[in-house]
Amino acid sequence: MSCPPPSISEPSRDEQARALCLRLLTARSRTRAELSGQLAKRGYPDDVSDRVLDRLAAVGLVDDAEFAEQWVQSRRARAGKSKRALAAELHSKGVDNDVISAVLGGINAGAERDRAEQLVRAKLRRETLSDEAKVSRRLVAMLARRGYSQNLACEVVLGELAAERERRCV
Repeated sequence: MSCPPPSISEPSRDEQARALCLRLLTARSRTRAELSGQLAKRGYPDDVSDRVLDRLAAVGLVDDAEFAEQWVQSRRARAGKSKRALAAELHSKGVDNDVISAVLGGINAGAERDRAEQLVRAKLRRETLSDEAKVSRRLVAMLARRGYSQNLACEVVLGELAAERERRCV
């Protein structure tokens, strides 16, 4: 039986945990809670997780506030999510409530309504208005899936349907 050469040593638990976190962060940015959950799932003790995550946070690789900013910007632009839906998504990713409030504080009711109107206008361009009740239900449901309130969804859909009717008649 031969021993490994003395220059090659077994990586420590901290190094293994750090390598796992770096591999996960290569795919996409993650919250501290997500990384902690992955480390726990793989059996790393809390003290190892805390040391590794503290070090990654110190060098700027794990920053929940930055993650939340990017998440909100991306999900609002691409998926058209409402404030309420974004807050739920960030909460499920383990972002602190204070960070969520700070990040979503910049989205006012007017911006929320504007985004809902953009979504409805984009869908309406491809719709035939032969059955307006059906189209209206579909559009309200689309906004509801993105987290918009029932009242806002109904107001926006009715307003945009009227504008689209008028545009098509002219």
